[in-house]
Amino acid sequence: MLLISVVMGIAGAATPILIAALGELVVEKSGVLNLGVEGMMLIGAVTAFAVSVHTGSPALGCLAAMLAAALSSLIFAVLTLTLTANQVATGLALTIFGTGVSALAGAPYVGITTTRLGSIFPQALAEDPWLRVLFGHSPLVYLGLILTFGVWWFLARTRTGLVLRAVGEGDEAAHSIGYPVLKIRYLAILFGGAMAGLGGSYFSLVLTPMWAERLTAGRGWIAIALVVFASWRPAWVLAGAYLFGAVITLELQSKAAGFNAFAPEFLSSLPYLATIVVLAVISAGRRSAKTRAPACLGRPFRASA
Repeated sequence: MLLISVVMGIAGAATPILIAALGELVVEKSGVLNLGVEGMMLIGAVTAFAVSVHTGSPALGCLAAMLAAALSSLIFAVLTLTLTANQVATGLALTIFGTGVSALAGAPYVGITTTRLGSIFPQALAEDPWLRVLFGHSPLVYLGLILTFGVWWFLARTRTGLVLRAVGEGDEAAHSIGYPVLKIRYLAILFGGAMAGLGGSYFSLVLTPMWAERLTAGRGWIAIALVVFASWRPAWVLAGAYLFGAVITLELQSKAAGFNAFAPEFLSSLPYLATIVVLAVISAGRRSAKTRAPACLGRPFRASA
């Protein structure tokens, strides 16, 4: 049925954006702006695919993707936190680095397919059209929903989350009362990198279990935009990711149905335009996104004696 196909498509398109955006949300809540999400997602995608091909285990591929992307985020952390390099420039460099490394590492795997990451539920449940909506998704779809709740709970209900938010709002004040600002930010960046890698693995192990250069198609930039326009709220990041999934699914369904009233390039750009415009409208009227941004976002920190 068309409706079921659309619902499944929405979840598939939204999940990698959601997972990567949740990682970036935690990073930005700590006061760091990492624009290298796209590069880390590509590193995660090619690592997941390569490990899956050689081991036959997509699950191990996902874990390897998280590790590889976290290690790449560590480069960003050292440059921006220890060496106080410009965060915007370093993040852009990380994206360029990830794009190049993934293209080079993925060259031997072009045209090769691998085992798709399977469902965690019995196949019999997924065979029924209506039950497939609930039980026919990749494990990463359910993990994305769990992570949304987990990130909200961590930031809003735990002492550690409160400390992380305090570091993002006032690093000097947090340092003055004994909180290890740099350590907290290092851990946040590593978490953000791992989530970007996991989101990237979804492309090469679930959506299209094969490797192609620039497989993520700019989704990392959408993840960054979602964090800003969702006003740094996990629930709104979830809503924005699924909105993006709905629009991109509409685009694919329109192409499949032969709808040619608009140029294909316009339809391809529609998900990006719709996500930014709608989330901007949602954010307006409450408080500006600027007032919700962590006060120390993008500002280098130098520990005083």
